[in-house]
Amino acid sequence: MGSTLTTVGLPVALGIVMLGLGLTLTVADFRRVAHRPAAVAVALLCQVVLLPLICFGLVLAFDLPPVLAVGMMLLAASPGGTTANLYSHLFRGDVALNVTLTAANSVIAVITLPVIVNLSMNRFLPGEAGIGLQFTKSLEVFAIVLLPVLLGMLVRHLRPAFAHRMDRPVRVLSLVILVAVVGGSLVANREILAEHFGRLSGITALFCVISLALGYLVPRTMRIGQRQAIASGFEIGIHNATLAVVIAQAVIGSVEMSLPGGVYGVVMFFIALAFGLVVRSRVPPAARTTSGSTGEAAPAG
Repeated sequence: MGSTLTTVGLPVALGIVMLGLGLTLTVADFRRVAHRPAAVAVALLCQVVLLPLICFGLVLAFDLPPVLAVGMMLLAASPGGTTANLYSHLFRGDVALNVTLTAANSVIAVITLPVIVNLSMNRFLPGEAGIGLQFTKSLEVFAIVLLPVLLGMLVRHLRPAFAHRMDRPVRVLSLVILVAVVGGSLVANREILAEHFGRLSGITALFCVISLALGYLVPRTMRIGQRQAIASGFEIGIHNATLAVVIAQAVIGSVEMSLPGGVYGVVMFFIALAFGLVVRSRVPPAARTTSGSTGEAAPAG
């Protein structure tokens, strides 16, 4: 059963999630980059450059075993998950910016994720060249991440009414399948997860706190609006742990390498909730009544 979950269930589950994301996206979502270049550029810089560097420092400081170290770097290289959109909506962030960042991150990660994982393999597992993300493995990542998004966008373009009707059912189906498959995978590997939970809970929790704080404070330091900063904080701070688990188990073939993503997926929800309660209190009362899903971002300042 565990083998079936890994080789079939996880990729199918993530493919459905990414298809659901594609059903919500249009070309206009990518055009928003031109209208808010500062917020997008800052968030992507944090995601692609700063977080992997910070994670690398944490891995060295915590002296993780090589396989777990690569698993942490894989988590850091994973883009923001769709959960970030939900948290941003709940805590008055600019959800339109989240959609833009999610779309951009999903495309960029096709290139950056294999690069970061390969570099991590060379650093921590130099004798395991055969397990790295070579060209064929990179194509698998591309197929799992980007192709379902493009398919969903195509359906949205050709059949917008159908895409709108299917949005909620696909979201519900995605959640059910993800909980079942990821939960089943964790249960199947519960002994090895329990063995390493204590070692990984500290570093994953600290990485989550730093990611959220970095995603929020860097934009604020650059005088980007509060609601945009909240959106950036959640997008940068909530990594797609499911993607990290899928790539580790289904593409690379290492259950142990997926453990950081599994532990992070547990501790992240509580930390993100606390973060949301803190930053929400800083949103001006007038802005709290504005819909985050359709309204424009607050102006920088």
